[in-house]
Amino acid sequence: MPTLVQLAKGIRKQTRKHYRTISLAHCPQKRASCLRVLIMSPKKPNSAQRRIAKLRLSTGARITAHIPGIGHNFQKHGVALVRGARVRDLPGVRYRVIRGKYDVTSIVHRRQGRSKYGMKKV
Repeated sequence: MPTLVQLAKGIRKQTRKHYRTISLAHCPQKRASCLRVLIMSPKKPNSAQRRIAKLRLSTGARITAHIPGIGHNFQKHGVALVRGARVRDLPGVRYRVIRGKYDVTSIVHRRQGRSKYGMKKV
């Protein structure tokens, strides 16, 4: 039989879980429509031109997502599938576009890491 003190110790306030990809509403992927495609330069030691897209999710949230790989055909009003994945050298970019789904084509001559870029086995 527990004492009153032991019972009081058992009653604790539950801590809230922190989610980095809150816009996805606890889903693995979400459909999004493109508002704008633009180029962003990365944080300090790196130097490049990263392709990003401003998107509106099916939930109504607006996010910025990175378009991975070399080249893309994604444009305004296009539809994409988005997954949660932070891009380390782009501040504020927490999502990535999935290649080979909806309006974003896969990378054609990809031999390694094909699943990330929507390329089927040849």
